[in-house]
Amino acid sequence: RRPLEECLKLASAAGAVAVSRLGAVPSLPTRAEAEALLDEKLSPTPPAPSCSEREISNAGRREKSEPSFPLLFGSRLNSMRSRRDLVDDSVSNDVLGWVARQGEVRGLDLVDFNYPQHLRGLATEDVLGALARAGLRAGAVCMRFPEEHFRQGAFSNPSEVVRTAAVQLTAEGCEWAKRLGTDEVVVWPQFDGYDYHLQANYTEAEARMVNAYRAASDACVGVKLSLEFKPTDEAARFSFVPSTGAALLLAERVGRDNFGLTLDFGHLLAAGENPAQSLAMVAGAGKLFGLQIGDGHSRLGAEDGLAFGSVHGAAALELVFWLRTTGYEGHVYFDTFPRNEDPVREAEHNIRRFKALWDRAVKLERNSEVRGALL
Repeated sequence: RRPLEECLKLASAAGAVAVSRLGAVPSLPTRAEAEALLDEKLSPTPPAPSCSEREISNAGRREKSEPSFPLLFGSRLNSMRSRRDLVDDSVSNDVLGWVARQGEVRGLDLVDFNYPQHLRGLATEDVLGALARAGLRAGAVCMRFPEEHFRQGAFSNPSEVVRTAAVQLTAEGCEWAKRLGTDEVVVWPQFDGYDYHLQANYTEAEARMVNAYRAASDACVGVKLSLEFKPTDEAARFSFVPSTGAALLLAERVGRDNFGLTLDFGHLLAAGENPAQSLAMVAGAGKLFGLQIGDGHSRLGAEDGLAFGSVHGAAALELVFWLRTTGYEGHVYFDTFPRNEDPVREAEHNIRRFKALWDRAVKLERNSEVRGALL
């Protein structure tokens, strides 16, 4: 029997989980979700630094990830555009200013840059200087293909000229990654898909993608190039790579050691998949190069970009459990969209939430009954 106060706390947490989603049955919380929420809420929240503390040391104002914690964290740079009312006027509303703002996030280690949107036109030394002042390092370069050139597709485009341009742009992204001191480049092929039936030749599109990704991989020697698939998007309602299985098959056909996958929690939910199972499958194939996490309500065609574990608590816990089980060594990137929240505090919340779930996963690993129950 547990003390009454402990029981009431657990009941309150279960109620909080229940009111976070619609539907009588879907809203029923699991014990794991309630305990994960308790772990988060009971974790002490460090106070915000005062202005005088910030002025003492620009590089030392952040609380780094504990040396004992095995993974590094990054977070969406574009989120730093939100809630400018919370930012001092001296912080510029541009890429370097956003890097400075991410430097305020306690526990953050890395910055992932979009290419070409974030980096084209900047000098390498200016970007490295901004990172150093913020006490951060580059985590990855994420490819974004401009719509005016790639609206009909990038790696799947029927035009060889356009496909070659996509490969060249990716090669430029890889060179930027090397200059910034990272070996990760993530490809999100937003426009590689179709909207209507009888619109696309699937076999030819796949053949074009295989050859283009081979060329891009060969152009990015020394860099891990990974595909971040998304099953549906307003830019292409059906993706040519709509599932983890399809992405793994594509990676197998590309056949390059430096070509793998980055899995996105929200994209996996949109594909109707169990994120932990997808992660285990990709890691088992030796192709898990990266992980981007958030949460959402799984409405058709939507990616909410909510705080990690805020909706699918049990799924988030299981994902972290399998991250540990598979020995993942990449960094964890929070792909969330805090449009109304303070993006600095939202990023800190995601880090605390992940670490709380990590601690829960450690307890599950040590529980022989849990281990024995896995089929």
